[in-house]
Amino acid sequence: MKIGTFGTFMSPTATPEMVADFGRRAEAAGIHSLWIGEHVVLFDDMEFPYPGSKDGRIPTPPGGGLLDTIATFGFLAAETERLRFGSGICLISQRNPVYTANEFATLDWLTKGRMDFGVGVGWCKEEVIACGYSWEDRGSRSDEFLQLVKSFWTERETSFDGEHFTVHRARMDPKPIQKPHIPIIVGGHSKAGLRRAARFGAGWYGFNLDPATTRQLLAALEDALKAEGRSRDGFRIAVTPPYKAGEDVIREFADLGVDELVLQLGSQQPDRIDRRLGELERMVSLVA
Repeated sequence: MKIGTFGTFMSPTATPEMVADFGRRAEAAGIHSLWIGEHVVLFDDMEFPYPGSKDGRIPTPPGGGLLDTIATFGFLAAETERLRFGSGICLISQRNPVYTANEFATLDWLTKGRMDFGVGVGWCKEEVIACGYSWEDRGSRSDEFLQLVKSFWTERETSFDGEHFTVHRARMDPKPIQKPHIPIIVGGHSKAGLRRAARFGAGWYGFNLDPATTRQLLAALEDALKAEGRSRDGFRIAVTPPYKAGEDVIREFADLGVDELVLQLGSQQPDRIDRRLGELERMVSLVA
């Protein structure tokens, strides 16, 4: 089992110096991958609360916001050589598939194949609408999105005529370095999310899960894979546990067959990062 870390870099704490230094130190510590979350705008009032915090809000510093994932990946790629990058998650229900396909293909090209395309439908209705898309049909739109992105990454010429997107004889280069394309790791705990992972994914990403919940979801995922004529053989499982997961919990995830444990970074204050990197390095040695 590999050890990665999940961090959503936020201004004003995440200065260029801090981000570059973290990338270099994470790589030196033997951390396999860095996964970055995505939100382009934030709201004080939301119909559905953020599921990752007790108060239902994304915990941002006063006056701060989330750095753009694409730009941050590119910045970190220039500071590292081996560290792998994953979007955790790319909110495809509110993104343009043509631009997104090109952005990630370019990142894969420039990083020499160090990208994972973690995707999900998202939970923030206000953000989806602010990006110019409708909320009610986000699931079917996300399915078309993945079909279209795969075509751009693998076909010389793409034509697509769907309910949400239409493309006629379009060419996109460069193609990703990884073959047949950048691994698509589908996030989500719902039945629809698991079905999407089984249909389109090279793997599944579960967030903020304990071993017991992970075990239940993996059983449901196996059913979804079976319905698609697939199995867990060669299908990647990545999980982010709660922040305080200890060594005993890590062993439980390993016993479940989790391929990559993406541990939360937490606070980005310098002293907290120093402490957390030391903890992550010990976790890396535990599973080595």
